[in-house]
Amino acid sequence: MSFLRPTGDAQRDIDAVAAWLGADDPGPLVLRTSGSSGVPKQIVLSRDAVLSSATASSARLGGSGPWLLALPSSYVAGLNVIVRSLVAGHRPVVLGERSPSAAPVPGGFLSVVPTQLHRWLGSAADSAMLAELDTVLVGGGPVDPSLRARAAEAGVRLVATYGMAETCGGCVYDGLPLDGVRLALAADGRVRLAGPVLFERYLGDPDATAAALIDGWFLTSDAGRIDEDGRLHVLGRVDDMVVSGGVNVPGGAVAARLREHPRVHAAEVVGLPDAEWGTRVGAVLSLTEPTETLSLDEARDWVAERHPRAWAPRNLVVVPALPMLGNGKVDRLAVRQLAGDR
Repeated sequence: MSFLRPTGDAQRDIDAVAAWLGADDPGPLVLRTSGSSGVPKQIVLSRDAVLSSATASSARLGGSGPWLLALPSSYVAGLNVIVRSLVAGHRPVVLGERSPSAAPVPGGFLSVVPTQLHRWLGSAADSAMLAELDTVLVGGGPVDPSLRARAAEAGVRLVATYGMAETCGGCVYDGLPLDGVRLALAADGRVRLAGPVLFERYLGDPDATAAALIDGWFLTSDAGRIDEDGRLHVLGRVDDMVVSGGVNVPGGAVAARLREHPRVHAAEVVGLPDAEWGTRVGAVLSLTEPTETLSLDEARDWVAERHPRAWAPRNLVVVPALPMLGNGKVDRLAVRQLAGDR
């Protein structure tokens, strides 16, 4: 069986996807995961699943149109931009290294990661361009309330998405599943997803496929809760839970609290081996200005204002910028290395 494998060359991938969408009986598409928290997998997606995702997204957004491609075309978010734009009858505009104001599109849509949005909202020209778009989707990481507030102030219609390559990308918008997508929690609190957007299998790895696809549901590695309105709140990866001194510390919640500090630009939390505590909470963060500082005591006090003091980090590393992968996500393995080296 032949597979479509995006290369990361945006223009070539646009042409290849266009041919794939128009083929009579194409083989599936294969995407390689980023490997941000472990070994990359090869994910097999059918054309029906990819088109189901595009249709459900358009229905939720209330329309379709041209898209700006600002993400790598070899990752699921970039692939979705290509598919959605082509399905709507438009060749996507490849942004590349340019900012939005350098490639204006009269209306349309954009998909970004939080780091991109944070940077572009700092530019008056880029902010004005973003406000002209129908919707800006933000995924691939947590969207902090401060970022939402800045987007709203700039007049940007922002929608936070949750999903992964196994679900053809974002399938939960602002906490609510797209039409046809089912959302539930496993007994251990892990997020489960089902519906026509699910992947077929991990290529060459039947054991991993069997562990992830159970009775028609995809069992994610994320912990979550569903509120009374049916909205999903992602608490972080299950393997981000740090057991320190017998206390379960949700690393994602601690990192989110640190990101709320006025001097913190970005933050991640990991567990580090410790002779006394078994595992200690370590934080790696970057600051909004290079001349600013944040001490461990300040960070601990800030976390303890909102959460139990036992959740506060016992190790703090400040870096100029968090290490990133090519798709704009934080490189968790590199973060762990930084936290353990200091």
